[in-house]
Amino acid sequence: MRRTLPKPLKHLLVFWLCFQAVASAQEPDSTRQTRELTSWIPEVEERFQVKFSFADQDLIGVALSWDPVGSLGDFLANIQGQTHLSVQKLSERYYSLSLPQTLSICGRVLDNYREAVKGASIEVLGEGISAVSSEEGEFHLDDVPRKATLKIAHLGFKPLFIQAGSLSDKAPCSALTLSVRYQELQEVVVYKFLTTGLSKESDGSIRMDPGEFGLLPGLTEPDVLQSIQALPGIKSIDETVSDINIRGGTNDQNLLLWDGIKMYQSGHFFGLISAFNPYLTQSVQVIKNGSSARYGDGVSGIISMQTFDQVERTYFGGGGFNLISADIYSHIPITDRLAFQVSARRSVTDFLNTPTYSQFSDRAFQDTQINTPGRNATGQVSGREENFYFYDFSGKLLYDLTDRHRIRMNFLYIDNDLTYSETLSEDDSRNRSLLNQTNLAFGGRLESDWNASLSTEISAYHTEYELDSELLTESSGQELYQLNQVNENALKAHLYYRFNDLLHWQAGYQFLETGVTNTTEVSQPPFQSRIKNLLYTHALFTEWQYQGPEKRLLTRAGLRLNYLYNPRDLSKFLLEPRLSLHYKLTQHLGLEVLGEFKNQATHQIVDLEQNFLGIEKRRWVLANGEDLPVATSRQGSVGLHYDRGFWLAGVEAFYKEVEGISTDTQGFQNEDQFNGELGRYRVHGIEALLNYKTRSWSSWLSYAYNRNEYTFDALQPATFPNNLDIRHTLTLGLNYTYERLKMGLGLNYRTGRPFTQPLPPPDDVDTSVFPSQINYGEPNSSRLPDYFRMDASMTYSFSLSETVKASFGASVLNLTSRRNVLNTYYRLSDLDEVEKIESTSLGLTPNASFRVWF
Repeated sequence: MRRTLPKPLKHLLVFWLCFQAVASAQEPDSTRQTRELTSWIPEVEERFQVKFSFADQDLIGVALSWDPVGSLGDFLANIQGQTHLSVQKLSERYYSLSLPQTLSICGRVLDNYREAVKGASIEVLGEGISAVSSEEGEFHLDDVPRKATLKIAHLGFKPLFIQAGSLSDKAPCSALTLSVRYQELQEVVVYKFLTTGLSKESDGSIRMDPGEFGLLPGLTEPDVLQSIQALPGIKSIDETVSDINIRGGTNDQNLLLWDGIKMYQSGHFFGLISAFNPYLTQSVQVIKNGSSARYGDGVSGIISMQTFDQVERTYFGGGGFNLISADIYSHIPITDRLAFQVSARRSVTDFLNTPTYSQFSDRAFQDTQINTPGRNATGQVSGREENFYFYDFSGKLLYDLTDRHRIRMNFLYIDNDLTYSETLSEDDSRNRSLLNQTNLAFGGRLESDWNASLSTEISAYHTEYELDSELLTESSGQELYQLNQVNENALKAHLYYRFNDLLHWQAGYQFLETGVTNTTEVSQPPFQSRIKNLLYTHALFTEWQYQGPEKRLLTRAGLRLNYLYNPRDLSKFLLEPRLSLHYKLTQHLGLEVLGEFKNQATHQIVDLEQNFLGIEKRRWVLANGEDLPVATSRQGSVGLHYDRGFWLAGVEAFYKEVEGISTDTQGFQNEDQFNGELGRYRVHGIEALLNYKTRSWSSWLSYAYNRNEYTFDALQPATFPNNLDIRHTLTLGLNYTYERLKMGLGLNYRTGRPFTQPLPPPDDVDTSVFPSQINYGEPNSSRLPDYFRMDASMTYSFSLSETVKASFGASVLNLTSRRNVLNTYYRLSDLDEVEKIESTSLGLTPNASFRVWF
């Protein structure tokens, strides 16, 4: 009887035999050896009586696996199969080994988890050769110069640079790992917000990319501080970039950062033009509420600018001019790991009088047009002269120590110079003002990625602001000199740890030393004053970030502990919680909840309008805990945001309270402007946005309602409208892109700001006191007329060559030439008559620009 094995044993036996066969096939030949090629060559030459010629540097580090008993042909085949070397037979005895000038290479792009990265871009720098990684992360390139550098990049990863000669052209392809670029869960919810280059982030902030920036009405070039005023809840009540109001706050309550350095000056031409070059600015983040615990200062809002931060191996730059200024910028690679960036801009206003300059000049110097009852408005001034120019330049050194450690060093200098004089028609005497306003900033930071989870950053900076001003009144012989200086030094340490894809943690320490000096000298009567204050700030912060499954929930909660100290009269601890929460109710509808506590110790005092002809009247001062306390704020908001297809809609309600303000810092222009009373303001409102966008069109309608009120217990009445109480703001915009042509049209409307009127004559002047005083009605009980402005712009791009691009732009501000009154205040003349001074908006203001980049 024939016996057979049971089926399970049969299967096991077959499996074992197959395994043995495979194992035997994969078992390496015990006679093969792997050694340096330079050690094989003498043996082969002696055994086969041949000679090899080669360059020593071509064989450095080249290894070869070979069986010592193999044939000469086998040896040569192994060289060609295992290395990049080319073998050429010169004669029966002589052979040459050489590296080809070009080669074919392949690679496989992986992430930290060894998963394939699809769609990574591979560029051979300077050679015009590129590829994209496949589904398996692989790429193949031919005819690549051996010494060329490859740049491998993908969104969300740090770029990798590698020399072509280090890659293999044989299977398996060389594995290339991209390190993840970890950020603070900055998931973009809206990719096109109003126009290209603007995006709304899931933490509630707005991010702007000037390099990708589209067209906004009235602008032909991306002005950082002008552009953010298109966002709901952000405006400039006096049409300047140096007085930006975020949710009813004053400009000094904003934290303005340039590469992490606090800036105390933001504009040129006395605030009409941004002082920061947008072409080397990589991103701008605007935070109205719910800021990270790593940020201190700025009880109203944060504007954080980051310049271009990658070491590119290719040179790029550009330049251009408009009817106000000209500028250039460039990124200059020095080595594969070292690069330098530079930018410079200068006005043309001191030697070229353009229509744009004329309108800007009239806007800056208009306060000399005094409207006195019964007298011609221009009767007091028979002539005026001004010589004005501005410039700025910046530099940045980028040095990648390794792929994991980077050093960045920054430098920025901003300067405004003005000489202004006017001749009085009454006695031909002259009044002369000299102003010099500068901001110097430099700093550095060391960024380190210790592993896939842990990264650190250490940074330090010095910023120095100076306003040097002098006023000479010829008729009285009086000379007034004022100097306002701010010096700030900072040291910061930041740690970021990623537990997993869902949970992140960051913590850090920050130290600031801020000194403010105010000097005043008067010749007649003789008077001198020099006040210097110093403040030390220590801060510790911690923050957790959690992203729920399927990314429906994204939350960030942090805590910041501040200790403020000066040697004389201030020692204060402040604890500040922060919260940012975003939850997707549906695929297209999201709920947003934001909240924060913040503090601020630097303020700007607003001088009298008549000082320096109203041209510059703000001086920085430090809180001292007594007559000017540290300002504190509490803010909360809740919003709904909808994004689907072509449509974007959002509505947000907020409440904010700021305590520790003074009438000196709020710009009062009534009997309360000298009192220095302390109080608070509360503002609540609603912001809404409707945006329709396609590839070619983008139109938007935004509306904001604010109710903003002061409370000063020492004044009567104690509660009254804030100087920045703009109840209704409406913006309508439209831009269109057709191939290389971009056009934009916008309408801006808002209700008038409040102001204080004198009592009707004859009760308008109190002559019973010396000097005489104006008798005012209730504070801010009157309102200016509504504001309306229409702007338009267009740009056209074209190519001058394969590598040089150009664009031409034209714009018009206030297309209807409407006269908008921005501010009204009163003062007494020498005859004790009430003079009314009105500050009006820009008239019809054309501008044109031409730019090239390469």
